[in-house]
Amino acid sequence: MSDLAPTTGGTAARTDGDNRYKAVQHKLKTFATAMDLAGSELEQLLIGMRRNAQRAEGLAVDIANAELDRKFIEMTNQVAVALGGAAVEVQKLHETAQEVSGLATDARRTHARLYEGLDTIRSGRPERTPKPGFFAH
Repeated sequence: MSDLAPTTGGTAARTDGDNRYKAVQHKLKTFATAMDLAGSELEQLLIGMRRNAQRAEGLAVDIANAELDRKFIEMTNQVAVALGGAAVEVQKLHETAQEVSGLATDARRTHARLYEGLDTIRSGRPERTPKPGFFAH
């Protein structure tokens, strides 16, 4: 059996219509954190899959040494190959999760660089800010 269990960690970013500076910063941070967590879980899964693939290979050798029916050796080898192939795909997914996490962090930094000053000005004044498009008419 696997120790892997689905999580409902609650780290998902809400996708509401709140596009204020601080809300966007929070969503990007939450997203990057969730991708980091997913990357860690995928890494654990990858280690387990590789370990199980090696165990299956060893078991196939043991079955061959015990001179059991050839079909059991072949089936066990197929399991080892399937686990190895799945591990390759999990590795790709792990790398993608790491990349997306980095991109979310970069997006958060860029967003801060572009809009933090404006948010500081808008948040520090007592007057309300006009709705977008107000000055376009």
